[in-house]
Amino acid sequence: MRDLIIVGIVVLGSLIALRRPWIGIMLWTWLSIMNPHRFTWGFAFYFPVAAMSAACTLLGFIATKDKSNPVKGAPVVWLLLFMVWITLSWLMGLDPKYDYPQWDKVMKIYLMIIIGLALLHSKEHILLLVWVSAGSLALLGVKGGLFTVATGGSYRVWGPPGSFIQDNNEFALSLIMTIPLLRFLQLQLASKWGRHAMTLSMLLCAAAALGTHSRGALLAMTAMVLVLWWRGKSRMLGGVVMLVAGVALISFMPDEWMQRMSTIDDYQEDRSAVGRISAWWNAWGIAQVYPFGVGFHAARSELFERFSPYPDYVHAAHSIYFQVMGNHGFVGLFIFLGIFVSTYWAAGRLRAQSRVHPAATWCDSLGAMCQVSLIGYAVGGAFLSLSYFDLPYNVMTAVVLARLWIFKRTWEQEPPWREGRWAVPGINGPMPRPPVAPVAPSTAAAHLPAQQFLQPHPSQPKPVQRPPR
Repeated sequence: MRDLIIVGIVVLGSLIALRRPWIGIMLWTWLSIMNPHRFTWGFAFYFPVAAMSAACTLLGFIATKDKSNPVKGAPVVWLLLFMVWITLSWLMGLDPKYDYPQWDKVMKIYLMIIIGLALLHSKEHILLLVWVSAGSLALLGVKGGLFTVATGGSYRVWGPPGSFIQDNNEFALSLIMTIPLLRFLQLQLASKWGRHAMTLSMLLCAAAALGTHSRGALLAMTAMVLVLWWRGKSRMLGGVVMLVAGVALISFMPDEWMQRMSTIDDYQEDRSAVGRISAWWNAWGIAQVYPFGVGFHAARSELFERFSPYPDYVHAAHSIYFQVMGNHGFVGLFIFLGIFVSTYWAAGRLRAQSRVHPAATWCDSLGAMCQVSLIGYAVGGAFLSLSYFDLPYNVMTAVVLARLWIFKRTWEQEPPWREGRWAVPGINGPMPRPPVAPVAPSTAAAHLPAQQFLQPHPSQPKPVQRPPR
């Protein structure tokens, strides 16, 4: 039954994408991030759902006239440069034939990002992209958080099998990046119960991230919480709430989790930590000898024997920076950093530009929460390999599209949004407080002459009459 539901949704969404290709972008985002077909046990597990959605979206993209130039900001230029460089790195790598499946997978993700930039343009598109990106991971986070609370954190939480975030470390980082996006969506909701549901989702995502037993995720979550606290309007109240929530979450974790987190200081005695250091030395040596890197597979025993002081510890980089450095060299790392540094800067500019009109105030919270999400990615990514995952690039897409939305004053061209069953949640933002109606005078007083309103009350003293000079 689950297989039929998943495949049915994909087939229906793909057919709609032929007419409205932006729907195909949302379908692809859902499949690429959440991998719902990997939670089935029948024919849907190996069904080419992503290929079907991508093919129909491409056909719709070719046929539609509602598209524009995808190069809409500096982050997109950096991304195009990165696509060219990693292609050169793959072709000049040690084993292009072996690395081809990974190159093909990464280029499909980047291609769909570019097509999304060409198709999406309205506030509805931007909000829906954030809802699909964050909601896909939030569903997994709520499920993992409930599992963590129910088991007391005795078992690790894992991501969807066969995906970029299958490993516990990568899944934890994706959840941490999701929490600020959920906060942005919460700020757009008018319903009190909807806001409470988002608060619960954020807490369960944090519990699931702790339940992965990832030390890098703990550091990323700490950095993210500190930034949220510093930017909060009430630091005292916000600090107390965050402290209580953190203590409550950690209190559920078992002694095994505490012992694993304590090994952050004693990394010399931990095999996993030594393996990462070995991989970082390997990436550093590769970048010095191979200007284009070695392709998409730097964890080779012959390379570790040549560049690592711990040749017996052949290990994945477990760092977005050293992963890109070993795969694509120093130039590739420079371009990769350029994507997200320019995105962070663009998010800051988005916050400043959101003050031009009341209709653009939602862009302020979008820019702020995207910055917090990128900070979590930068800190957690130092210890986790998630260089090619969709979510950070979706954050980039949302920031770039929102800046263009303000620059073109698109709110003057879009029709007024109406709340309804099929409306995007939060499309109209939180409802303002109703104005206080002035007190109407009584019916009897309404017919009195205006001069009588100026007469003093009998209980008040009469003014002193001064003689004229």
